[in-house]
Amino acid sequence: MNENKMNRGLKNRHLQLISLGGVIGSGYFLGTGYVLEKAGPASILAYLLGGVIVLCVMLCLAELAVEKPVSGSFVMYAKENISSTWACGVGWAYWITWVAYVPSEMIAAGIIMSNFVPAISQLWWAVLFGLLVTVINLFHVDKFGESEFWLALFKIVALVAFSVVAGLICLGLIGDQGYIGTRVLLGSGGFAPNGYWSIVLTMVIILVNFQGTEIIGLAAGECKNPEKSIPIAVRNVTWRIIALYIIPISLLISILPWDQAGLDESVFAAALANYGMTGLASFFAFVILTAAISCSNSGLYGAARAMYSLARLDMAPHFLGEINKNGMPSKAILLSICACWAVILLYSVDPDSAVYTYLLAVSGFTGAIAWISICWSQYRRRRLLMKTGADAALKFRTPLFPYVTLFGIWAQVFCLVVMAFTPDLRDALLAGVPMLVLPMCWYRLRALRRKALAAHAAH
Repeated sequence: MNENKMNRGLKNRHLQLISLGGVIGSGYFLGTGYVLEKAGPASILAYLLGGVIVLCVMLCLAELAVEKPVSGSFVMYAKENISSTWACGVGWAYWITWVAYVPSEMIAAGIIMSNFVPAISQLWWAVLFGLLVTVINLFHVDKFGESEFWLALFKIVALVAFSVVAGLICLGLIGDQGYIGTRVLLGSGGFAPNGYWSIVLTMVIILVNFQGTEIIGLAAGECKNPEKSIPIAVRNVTWRIIALYIIPISLLISILPWDQAGLDESVFAAALANYGMTGLASFFAFVILTAAISCSNSGLYGAARAMYSLARLDMAPHFLGEINKNGMPSKAILLSICACWAVILLYSVDPDSAVYTYLLAVSGFTGAIAWISICWSQYRRRRLLMKTGADAALKFRTPLFPYVTLFGIWAQVFCLVVMAFTPDLRDALLAGVPMLVLPMCWYRLRALRRKALAAHAAH
């Protein structure tokens, strides 16, 4: 991996906010209603467990990325520590994850804007946002980092503002309802109205919401002073994710009965509207718009770096591994955005397209596979270093090894097993497996063919 041409223009603050940008998307503001509807107040525990899994994965990634900071890192780590065949499958599956997810964010942004400006269709808004995200990604990487920093910061400020307002409502300092306390939280069937098993059933959806944190690893080859920046970013991003999910959702479910939550509208806006704050509720529509653009921005970044890494490892066409004069993998970026536009076009032809739905569903499976791969790579790498005593030289070490690593792996394997036995989630598994297996089969067959040709040439 020749990394000396990559532009190391990402600062520590960029790295932290890029990862948060990928996590706090429109799915968080809109999709939280699904989790609350299924698990009720117990969804707080589900998000907390999701945060613990994120922490395990990020600690493993930090150890690998500090030792070898390369762009598109975890594909490279999988190749070196597991196998080339597995790395090819994980890399392509991960790329498909974002190619499916980025258009969903652009379409969400289009739907929001079409509500404000009905004269322009949501498709044209989606295309406009697609162009905007493409231009941002093709600039110098520091310009991308700066744009993502401010987009993500806006979302964080909005969530902090919501938490303050919701806290004041709960204490009876805003509105006429008086002190609420736990009246709403426990008032519709208790803490776990649908039983504690519902926590497990929503875990897969929650892990989809948390996807994007691993972009820190993909950005490792483009950040300044990775030995210092990556561990700080991992520590800060992890506690911020837990704080930005657990605290707002705990307060949300303390002022909005869980059985009023759903996918029809943002539960944050619905909660504020319940207490007469329609202006603030409308403001959250713009927050969701910002979230959608930000998530598309960081998602396209992740997709392009994964494709760049695949090309550099001879797992994709070589021209996709080229970088332009600004130190950007422009061809990998263009391919990724073209694939995103193809999905948007598919949506415009048939908004209820089964293909689009399957592509969106697959992100739950392929995202979990990428995280498992990170933990598995770190486990095998550390074991190898421990045999030779070289692990003492590591500048960042995953604490409580191997327990943290193994929990990160098996908690997600358990979630995938639950997917297989849950009718609502089984489609995601059935759609995801071919995305992983087909690239692996192609890579293996190509390797066998090359070996046979080399043997034939030798004779």
